[in-house]
Amino acid sequence: MRRRASLVLLAVAVFLAALSPLLRWYAYPRLAKIPPNQYQEMVLEAKDATLVDYATLQPKKVDKVTIVQTLKGNVEASKEIEASAGKDVVVWDTLSYIMGPDGKMVSQIPERYIFDAHSQDPVHATGEMVDGDPVKREGIEFKWPFFTEPRDYLYFDAQTRTSSPIHYVGPRKFKGMDVYYYEQTVPWTKVTLPKKMPIEGIDPATFEQATGTSMWYTVKAMFWVDPVTGAPVNAEQQIQQEMRGGSIAGSAPDGKLTVFAGDVKIREDYSDATVALVKSNRTKVLALHTYAPIGLAAAGLVLFGLALWLEARGRRPEEDPVA
Repeated sequence: MRRRASLVLLAVAVFLAALSPLLRWYAYPRLAKIPPNQYQEMVLEAKDATLVDYATLQPKKVDKVTIVQTLKGNVEASKEIEASAGKDVVVWDTLSYIMGPDGKMVSQIPERYIFDAHSQDPVHATGEMVDGDPVKREGIEFKWPFFTEPRDYLYFDAQTRTSSPIHYVGPRKFKGMDVYYYEQTVPWTKVTLPKKMPIEGIDPATFEQATGTSMWYTVKAMFWVDPVTGAPVNAEQQIQQEMRGGSIAGSAPDGKLTVFAGDVKIREDYSDATVALVKSNRTKVLALHTYAPIGLAAAGLVLFGLALWLEARGRRPEEDPVA
């Protein structure tokens, strides 16, 4: 009876020992991916900001500028691209809707971001764009790879349509989480005007040509990233936008008219919700990558030891009843 039990335990131990590396190196790389149907909404605010009054074309201090960012996974588009790309692809349609203190639109910028569901590397396909302009992204945007490394990454800035290094600064604590902190500074760069602006009767596409005025932009972007999921749990952007020269900004000091200047941060309630979501996803990723493989290997070793112990007891000579 003991021998039969030891053989059963030995078989289970071998099964668990074989399942452990299979789960870690075969299942995890295939199962750890961004779902194609993800939907997320985020509200950011810039308090005590400077915003141009488009009625008078004069900058003024405002209590708050609000940015509502929506992110929606386009399942149908991802399936079409997967057919030609031969890998799991995610398509995110995003919209940044900027409102002044009166709740009226200042501008809105749509994007389509196409990337590998596992590595987060960009996938170049028809439809990749920012504000209707075709782009070819290099590097990451919105999200870092799973198990983010403490190093610099190439990060895409949607305003300038360019990529530049985002620098790893060091480990940080954010709301009880151990995170990696990154910074990127984009120097003053000439950019295109948003296609939707609150300027009646003026087509932004011909605005620069008609007025001789150009838009310039700089930002210091800061991200606090969970290294397991690669998801930012906090973000902050110190943004400045100016119109320069021409009939619009020519009379302003130094020929520069401030369009927007503010420190954009995630609203506190959305920050708390983001941290809770990332913590939940972090547990799932670690269970698949670390906890389950180690637990299976440990259970296999315990059962293997128990099987050997039962086998040793089964082979021990029985005591002489007379003695």
